[in-house]
Amino acid sequence: MKLQNFTRVSFILLFISIISVSLSAQKFEKTDLKSLDKYLASAMEKWGIPGMAVAIVHKDKVVFAKGYGIKSIETKKKVDENTLFAIASNSKAFTSAALSILVAEGKISWDDPVQKYLPYFKLYSPYVSEAMTVRDLLCHRTGLKTFSGDLLWYGTTYSRKEVIRRAQYLEPSYGFRAKYGYSNIMFLAAGEIIPVVTGKTWDEFIAEKFFVPLGMTSTNSSITKFNEKTNLAMPHHVELGKETQLLKYINWDNIAPAGAINSSVADLTHWMRMQLNNGTYEGNEILDEDQIWEMRKEHTVSPLSKGQTEMFPSKHFHSYGLAWDLFDYNGRKIVNHGGGADGMISKLVLVPEEELGFVILTNSINYLPSALMYEILDRFFGEADKDWSSVYYKFYERNAASSTKKEVALENERNKESEPSLKLKNYTGTYGGDIYGDATVSIENDKLVVKLSPTPMFVGDLSHWQYNTFKITLRNILNLPEGTVNFMLSPDGKVTEMVIDIPNPDFDFTELKFYKK
Repeated sequence: MKLQNFTRVSFILLFISIISVSLSAQKFEKTDLKSLDKYLASAMEKWGIPGMAVAIVHKDKVVFAKGYGIKSIETKKKVDENTLFAIASNSKAFTSAALSILVAEGKISWDDPVQKYLPYFKLYSPYVSEAMTVRDLLCHRTGLKTFSGDLLWYGTTYSRKEVIRRAQYLEPSYGFRAKYGYSNIMFLAAGEIIPVVTGKTWDEFIAEKFFVPLGMTSTNSSITKFNEKTNLAMPHHVELGKETQLLKYINWDNIAPAGAINSSVADLTHWMRMQLNNGTYEGNEILDEDQIWEMRKEHTVSPLSKGQTEMFPSKHFHSYGLAWDLFDYNGRKIVNHGGGADGMISKLVLVPEEELGFVILTNSINYLPSALMYEILDRFFGEADKDWSSVYYKFYERNAASSTKKEVALENERNKESEPSLKLKNYTGTYGGDIYGDATVSIENDKLVVKLSPTPMFVGDLSHWQYNTFKITLRNILNLPEGTVNFMLSPDGKVTEMVIDIPNPDFDFTELKFYKK
């Protein structure tokens, strides 16, 4: 009798499970892609984004792939599904995947010390330098704060090895393995393990293991591969209430394993299909299934804030794997990553249990891809009851208004009658430190000019603001705001240090030390 009852209960549960899966499948099959198409075009226009491309794969098929808008405000040529964009940090998943191949082949272990392969690798303490593993590099738990040291590679003349070498001078913000801190330089170090083990550069290895076998014929890992015939989206600077401006590509070769890949949504459908098929693509094993699982495991916790749980009630966890951002949403595990380059934003999303993947590429910095992630998820899950583009756009407007308010407040608070303590020539000279290198201050046309030697494009014009603080405006750098340069004086009135502060979400100029030489 008990066995019969158990069998009945088991049957009922199995029946409910089958019905649930069936209904879920029906929701996916009935997703209105025509309606989504209109929504995408409308949202892009609302945000003032010049160009965008979106692709969706489901059950190993490409069900949607389309370009929107224009590649450049100068040429006005249309974006299509084959147009190349910088995918930036979505490159990181290629680096971890490349290393997973070496793990599966027994050539390395996730828990090998980094110094086993890169003897020159050092961080802020001997213990951390020796204990740091390959796994640690890939899950952002090194003790460095988010984006620490990014000015070591951005636009500099430093090689990959030199960028890694200089990271030893960065100061930690947390304990080792204690907290999440997103680090591009650690992914660079991870990528540099590949040539040590294989004798091939990171670029050669990912092309051989991914681009070629997956048929990603347009994808590359350097802007040096572009030519006049390249179907290429150009980066743009879009700011609320201001005219959109065209930007130039900046070479990211020295940070390539963390963010240098350029691809199209059409090419990325092959990458997503392989990921959703547990490493297999059209019958060929590209990645080991066990390593796919390892990369999607929760390695570093990133706790949800109260505000996040209020905005996303169905979210219960948020963490980071090995090059993948992980959270739950409406009962499904979401495997995703974003990417941001100069005038470019990407978002790639996988829902393995639903065999669903999609990618969004835009040629301006904006929050729309994040909004569209939830919009597309809701539509495929049959939960579309919120206009996510409008929700995020309100945040965008609020942030812009807040920034303007802060700028006005600072301007009103400064002492406009004050004068520099010294004559301009006394501020000139060479400044420098171990982290970054040298900067020079000189006089041009009776005004101070700062030049950051490792980054030739960083030339800043200074205008007096108050006391020994000057406003700095970087020449021809549209995607960074104005900032300040504060000259520190000793008790005897001599300049000892220069502190540069250009507030922005990506680069911390204040961590660079510029002492007067």
